[in-house]
Amino acid sequence: MWQSGGLGGATMPEDVRPDLSKSSSKLLHFLTLGMCLNYQRNSYVLWQACRDTYDDNKVNWVFKPEVVALKSHHELRIALLKHKVALQPNKHIDNWHRVAIGMVKFGQGDMRNILQKQQFDIALIRDFIQHNRKNFPYLAGDKICNYWLFVLLQYTDFPLTNRQALSIAPDTHILKASLQLGLISQAELANSKAQQICAKSWRILLNDSGLLPIDMHTPLWLWSRAGFPPVQT
Repeated sequence: MWQSGGLGGATMPEDVRPDLSKSSSKLLHFLTLGMCLNYQRNSYVLWQACRDTYDDNKVNWVFKPEVVALKSHHELRIALLKHKVALQPNKHIDNWHRVAIGMVKFGQGDMRNILQKQQFDIALIRDFIQHNRKNFPYLAGDKICNYWLFVLLQYTDFPLTNRQALSIAPDTHILKASLQLGLISQAELANSKAQQICAKSWRILLNDSGLLPIDMHTPLWLWSRAGFPPVQT
C-alpha cells in the first residue's frame, strides 16, 4: 500500500531539503540543525521554514556551525525567527546554538568529522551524541536521534554502517499506528515508557523477518497522518 501511494502520499517533510551534494557538509548541517528543533511541532512546516531560511542569503549563516558559535543569542534569534524555524524565542535559540557549538567542539565545525571519528557506525554515533547530550539537546533524545540517523541514511551517501542498530522512531504517529495495529495497548500508550514499549514490540515482531524496525517508520507515519485509510490485504 505504501509503495503504491495507498497510505496517504509519499512526500516526507525532509524532501524540501536543498539540492546539495549528498556527501557535503552543507546538507549534513541542514539536516542536523533542522532536526534539533523537530520536536512537538508540524514537521512539514518546520522543514519548509528551514528551506526558506537556507534560500535567504541574509540569514542562511545559521547553517554554518562555526559562524553560529560566534553569534550572540540575540543575533541568532532574529535569524531563526525570520522564517519561523524557531518558535520559542529562548529555548529553541539556545538549542540551535549549543548544537552548533557541539559541532565546533567535537568536529572542528564539520559534522562529517564527528561521523568519521565514530567510524560511520550508527550505534557509535548515537552513543556519542547521547553521551554528550548537553552539547546536542533534543538531537540526543531516543526518538529524534534514531530518526536523524535514519534521515542521514535516506538522504546522504556517507558510508554509514550498522543500520540494524536503529530502532523505530516512536513519535506520536508511530505510537498511534502501533495502537491501530494492536501492537501496543491503550494502557501501554498511556504509559510513561510508551516509546520504549513500542520500540521493543516492533523489534520482537520483526525479528528474523528480513525487515528492520526503522523500515516501518515512513509507511506507518504516513498512514497515521492520513487518518488510517483501510488496510488492503
